[in-house]
Amino acid sequence: MAFLSDALARVAPSATVAISQKARTLAQEGRDIIALSAGEPDFDTPLHVRQAAIAAMDAGKTRYTNVDGIPELKEAVAAKFRRDNGLDVTAADCFVSSGGKQIIFNAMLATLNPGDEVVVPVPYWVSYPEIVRLCGAEPVFAVADASTGFKLSPAALEAAITPKTKWLILNTPSNPTGAAYSPAELRGLADVLLAHPHVHILTDDIYEVLVYDGGTFATIAQVEPKLQPRTVTMNGVSKSHAMTGWRIGYCTGPRPLLAAMTKLQGQSISCPTSISQWAAVEALNGSQDFLEEWRAVFQARRDMVVAGLNANTGLDCLTPEGAFYVFPSCQRLLGKTSAGGALLANDEDFVMALLEETGVALVHGTAFGLPGHFRLSYAASNAELEEAIKRIQQFCAGIV
Repeated sequence: MAFLSDALARVAPSATVAISQKARTLAQEGRDIIALSAGEPDFDTPLHVRQAAIAAMDAGKTRYTNVDGIPELKEAVAAKFRRDNGLDVTAADCFVSSGGKQIIFNAMLATLNPGDEVVVPVPYWVSYPEIVRLCGAEPVFAVADASTGFKLSPAALEAAITPKTKWLILNTPSNPTGAAYSPAELRGLADVLLAHPHVHILTDDIYEVLVYDGGTFATIAQVEPKLQPRTVTMNGVSKSHAMTGWRIGYCTGPRPLLAAMTKLQGQSISCPTSISQWAAVEALNGSQDFLEEWRAVFQARRDMVVAGLNANTGLDCLTPEGAFYVFPSCQRLLGKTSAGGALLANDEDFVMALLEETGVALVHGTAFGLPGHFRLSYAASNAELEEAIKRIQQFCAGIV
């Protein structure tokens, strides 16, 4: 009898966590490392949010809460969805958990059975297919490569849907590419989904506030209200308010599903952290003035990174519309040898040689389902990014 679960054998380790851990280990050994492998804002949590957490602790709000979140936070979540996304919801239509990933786990675990299929656009955030597999279902990959700006086309979505399809997972703006769907592009996907009423949609909007060049964010239930009864619209405060460690995600969705997720959460985490919930109330209800400044900083970093990666490096980097990632192709450099003597047979060889020879930590594209690319997170200081781009340029120049 095997000791470990068969379900665990279906799941691969997180590549982003593995690369980030290797970078930390090298740094502890004294190496000069620039880690651009993790997706985490480098800003501090806004002061008024931190003060709300302190006030909650001082007021003794440190005990168990309702399984699906304190009423005050669910009200704030509902108000946010009405205000920012045009969704007609109340607190009863909302759910709070320990981060966006926990929302996805809860929704998938509450609904998936062996034989079910989930459409996952490629490239994908590393956890999507693994969560699906852990739940005993099968991810079905629909390719959205550079030829479509890393966006799922209606034709590709249509081709991926079968009678076994239970969910589509849609992420905009995207991790790892930064691609952000316009309302018109979502309209095309919505038209396909209207023809398949058995397919539910989980839209991961965690990077909502980071859309650049004057673009407008849209979510699919906003574009097509007829889809709202079968859509989970997920968001959180991690990226928008630099609260990754506070672990608060939230969503709105069909009430029967939220009830099932509450049942599941009651037997797992019991409730989200009380102090973090009160901080999130302030994050959603309080001043958002800092967001425009943050967005401008990220856009300037994006422009600098894209220009540097495309500057005679042999790399090909599209300009993303949102988030804080770029997803360049290194295809033209594969099959060659680095200055340090490493054969660059694939994208993983490329990022590992880059790390060993220059100290710049990135994540290979195969981890996101699209070989021949890599992900760089520009959620780092300008000085770190400038030095990293310099090292990448020198590394690429030495490839023969």
